[in-house]
Amino acid sequence: MLKKLRHFPKVSTKSHRDEFYHYPGTVPGTIIIDADAPPPTILLIDYNQTDFIRRQVATPEECIPYLDQESVSWVDVQGLGNQDILERMGRVFELSPLVLEDVVNVSERPKVEDYEDRLLFIARMVVPKERTYGFYSEQVSLILGKQYLLTVQEEPEHDCFEGVRLRIEKGKGIIRRQGTDYLAYAVLDAIIDGFFPVLERYGEQLEDLEEEVIAKPTRKTLQKIYQLRRELLQLRRAIWPQRDAINALIRDRSELISEDVQIYLRDCYDHAVQVMDMVETYRELASGLMDVYLSAVGNKMNEVMKLLTVVSSIFIPLTFIAGIYGMNFNTEKSPYNMPELNWYWGYPLCLAVMGFIGLGLLFLFWRRGWLENSTAIKRD
Repeated sequence: MLKKLRHFPKVSTKSHRDEFYHYPGTVPGTIIIDADAPPPTILLIDYNQTDFIRRQVATPEECIPYLDQESVSWVDVQGLGNQDILERMGRVFELSPLVLEDVVNVSERPKVEDYEDRLLFIARMVVPKERTYGFYSEQVSLILGKQYLLTVQEEPEHDCFEGVRLRIEKGKGIIRRQGTDYLAYAVLDAIIDGFFPVLERYGEQLEDLEEEVIAKPTRKTLQKIYQLRRELLQLRRAIWPQRDAINALIRDRSELISEDVQIYLRDCYDHAVQVMDMVETYRELASGLMDVYLSAVGNKMNEVMKLLTVVSSIFIPLTFIAGIYGMNFNTEKSPYNMPELNWYWGYPLCLAVMGFIGLGLLFLFWRRGWLENSTAIKRD
C-alpha cells in the first residue's frame, strides 16, 4: 500500500522517516500509519474567562462532554502511531477521511482547506536543537471548529506551544476572553515565531564559518557550507508555502474567523514574510561563503605556485653556472678553456658570484612586490 518516494541522507533535521506516497489508484482517504510513528498522547485544555482545565485523556471519547459546553476546547494529539485512535478521533470530531489522510501524510505541503464548518491548516514546525546547530522539523495539523481546536503533531517530544499553554493557564493577555479562532492564531503565531531561534543560530554559524573560511579553509569547511545551504533550503521549503497559506487564510474570509482575529493574522503573515527574508538572506550569505572558499583555496594554490616559481627563478642562473663549471675543460690545451679553473680563489669567487645573483634576484622580487602574501585578508 505504500512506497518510498526518495530517501535523503540525514542532516540536522529530524528525518528518521522517509517520504511516502500512495500507489496510483489508491482509494482517496486511505490512512496508512508509519510503523516507526510514536503512539499518540491526547492533551485536553478546556477554558473560558473564569475556568481552566488541563488533563491528559486516554480516549478521544472523553473529549465529547467538553465539546458540548460553551467553552473553548483545545485537543492536542501528539503522535501518529495508532490508527484506531486516529479513526475514533475522526468520528468524535466528524472529520472527513480526506482530512485524516492529510493529517497522517506527514510530507504534506503547508496549506489551508475550508470545509465550511471547519478549517484545516497544515503547517510545518521547527524547533532548534539544544546543544548543536540544526533543528527538528515536523508537520502540525490544525483543525478549527466553532467550539474546538484540534492539533495533531508528529512527535510528542518537541513543540513550541508551551508558551500558549501557559498564557491560557495563567490568563495572560486576552486569550481567555477570545474564541477558538484566536487560539488558532496563537498556535500559528507560535509556529512562525519558532523559526526565529533557529535562524538566530544559523546567523551565528554563518559568522563562525566566515572566520574559518578566511583564516584556514579546509575540506571540512566545505562540508559545513554544503550542509548549511541544504538546511537553509529545507527551511525555505517549510516557510514559503506556509506564508502563502496564511495569506490565503486572510484573503479568503471564513465564518470561523472573526474580523478582529483577521488583524492578528496579518501580523502573523508579516512574521512569516520576515522569516522568509531572513532565510533568503542567509542562503545568499552561504552562497557567498562558497565563493570566498573557492577564492581562498585558489589564492592558496597561487601562493604555492608563486613560491615555487621564485625558488626556480633563483636557482636557474645558479644551475647554469654550476653546469658550466661541471664541464671540466682542459686548460692545458687552450688558455680559453676556462682559465679560472686554475685560479687560487676561483672556487670562493664562483660561490660569491652565485650568492650575489641569488640575493640580487630576491631583492628584485621584493622591490616588485612579488614576495607579498596575497591571501592575507585584513578585516575591520
